[in-house]
Amino acid sequence: MIELEKLKEKDSGKIKFFIGLFTVLLIIFMFPKGESIESEVSIGSIWTQNDLIADFSFPVKKDLSVYNDDIKRMESGVYPIYLEVKNARREAIRKLRNYNKWFTASLDSNLNNDTSYINNSFLTRSSFNLFKGIRKKEINVSFDNTNTLNQLFLIVQTILNDINSRGIINEIPPKANKDSIAVRKKSYDRIIPLKRFYSVNTSRNYALERLSKIQLPEEIKNALFDYLNNFITPTLLYQVKLTEKEIDQARSNVSLYSNIVNENERIVGTHDRITKEVKAKIDSYRDAKGEMLSTDKIILQFIGKFLHISLIIVLLIIYLLLFRKKIFYDNQKIFLLSINLIFLSFITFLVNKISINAPLQFLIFIPAASMLITIVFDSRVGFYTTVILALITGALRGNDYSFMATHLFAGGLAVYTVRDIKNRTQIFRSFQFILIAYITSILAFGFERFASWETLFVESAFAGTNALISPVLTYGLLIFFERFFNITTDLTLLELSNYDRPLLKELASKTPGTFSHSMTIGTLVETASEKIGANPLLARVGAYYHDIGKTISPQTFVENQINDDNIHESISPEESVALILKHVDEGINLAKEDGLPQEIKDFIPMHHGTMVMSYFYEKAKKLYGEEKVDINNYRYKGPKPNTKETAILMLADGCESAVRSMKDLEKGKIENLIDSLIEARINDDQLNESPLTFSDIALIKESFKNVLIGQHHRRIRYPKQDQMENSKVVEKDEQ
Repeated sequence: MIELEKLKEKDSGKIKFFIGLFTVLLIIFMFPKGESIESEVSIGSIWTQNDLIADFSFPVKKDLSVYNDDIKRMESGVYPIYLEVKNARREAIRKLRNYNKWFTASLDSNLNNDTSYINNSFLTRSSFNLFKGIRKKEINVSFDNTNTLNQLFLIVQTILNDINSRGIINEIPPKANKDSIAVRKKSYDRIIPLKRFYSVNTSRNYALERLSKIQLPEEIKNALFDYLNNFITPTLLYQVKLTEKEIDQARSNVSLYSNIVNENERIVGTHDRITKEVKAKIDSYRDAKGEMLSTDKIILQFIGKFLHISLIIVLLIIYLLLFRKKIFYDNQKIFLLSINLIFLSFITFLVNKISINAPLQFLIFIPAASMLITIVFDSRVGFYTTVILALITGALRGNDYSFMATHLFAGGLAVYTVRDIKNRTQIFRSFQFILIAYITSILAFGFERFASWETLFVESAFAGTNALISPVLTYGLLIFFERFFNITTDLTLLELSNYDRPLLKELASKTPGTFSHSMTIGTLVETASEKIGANPLLARVGAYYHDIGKTISPQTFVENQINDDNIHESISPEESVALILKHVDEGINLAKEDGLPQEIKDFIPMHHGTMVMSYFYEKAKKLYGEEKVDINNYRYKGPKPNTKETAILMLADGCESAVRSMKDLEKGKIENLIDSLIEARINDDQLNESPLTFSDIALIKESFKNVLIGQHHRRIRYPKQDQMENSKVVEKDEQ
């Protein structure tokens, strides 16, 4: 895995090559197997190529839904298998007879009755006492046979014999909906209607029904059922493993293929409409050819896929190199783009692997990636990346043109909905535009291929899910990318420009002069940035925070000194320089503690660059002599500005401060001052590391002049204003 710190190396060609190669190879391995037909076919479309003739015989795969239906039909044809318990019927009668003999003998003997009951605890106490009373003639039951208890036991034996003669099954499978079962004897299965058998429960019901027809007291009938119930045992046992084995065998007997296309047989002719059957033949032909590829053809196919994806990605690389150099030379941002390409390709790969009859291709969230890239970079990069994503995912879908066009349309509209985003909630406005794009495309291609209204509705439902999830996904991933890649988006800048931010509130309360200066500069740099194509929002927010270090010791700076006492008049130039330099380091520390992005932190030292603190330098020359003063000791530590935005702030900071200190605010003098200050910074090589051109500087000068002259235009003085300026209160009769 590439370490994030190494990715931050701005100009590492090896890392760029590795990221590109890694991206291409991963995408290649996500290609569907088999030979690629020139274009993916869809049901209802027209075959515009030459007749497609089979080079060899091949089987035609069934549609997945048909295959699944065949599986279910074969499974339902398997009967539950039962094995007969050997001698179960005879054994049940034998146990009953033996128990009858033992029980009557026990009652006739002198054994303790409690001991006899315990030994036969399957009888309830009431049943046991009832049988004992009948045997001892203590309970009178009217029967012709003098041995009454034996006669009752004979009734039980007759009922049990009748039940066992039909057979008792132990259970019915929960998923079985059969009217018959298979009774297996060796390797032969007899299919017998299920109604021929009793279950354990139905055999008990039968016993109760038989007993109910006998003229006996209810308590004796209950005792007999209690007695009989202990000898009702299954004679047929359900065999789970044998049944599952039969079901598996039935599944394996279902063929994956519906028919065979013979060698030299025409698969589809020119201008023929693609039907469901024809599409199945084309797909099967492609898969069959893919399986028959030799090693050399596999290598050639791999090279073809490699060139295919490489050429698409090269288009993006060329665009970044020519028009977005800042992105191209930042490997961290290149890696971010790579993640998006790989992630969308992986989603497409998963969709291709899921074999269900549903339009899952509409759940490939290209609009989410489009919005994310647009917010992180800009709309042009976002749209260009959307085109690349549509081409790559379309290739993974078998060069499906309708798929590419649909997602390109939806992704393109998604880009424009967040082009000028002002807050995070605006992301969710994109839902309706993405939905409109998808539904319009679905109707367009659906009408072309005569798709049914049901199909169009299902596709629209899946597309609506995409439109709903994409904004949510964008919102979540945006936070992740901002934190993980330390990326500063316009949304982050907008949040930082809020005056309720702790640092800005502290700046306004502790250093009102600096705060006013920063706000004015914010307007200056924003206007100038718009003129030369820089980021106006970044420049404005950078201006707000560039002097936050002054909140530590506000009185050190003249704009925050309420009275006329200036601390620098009573200390040496060296001490003054140390105090001034300190606010830069303190500003950087405050920015780190508040978690400000690096782009904003750069404004703090860069707006000074390595300029000379001329006031203290001149003061030192007067005190010590010019030959004893080293000018480098009176310079800021730098670095010099290296972006358009930081360079504009350096120029604006000097111009605004100088104009503010002017007494005679004539237009010509303001213009001359601005020209001189900017020229001085150019001559001092302060702009050498910035990308500003001379044409940019000319536009910046013009912008500064318009703003500063407008802010300091002449105003008509109020009547008696001199008196008001020199007096605390003006008498009422003079007002």
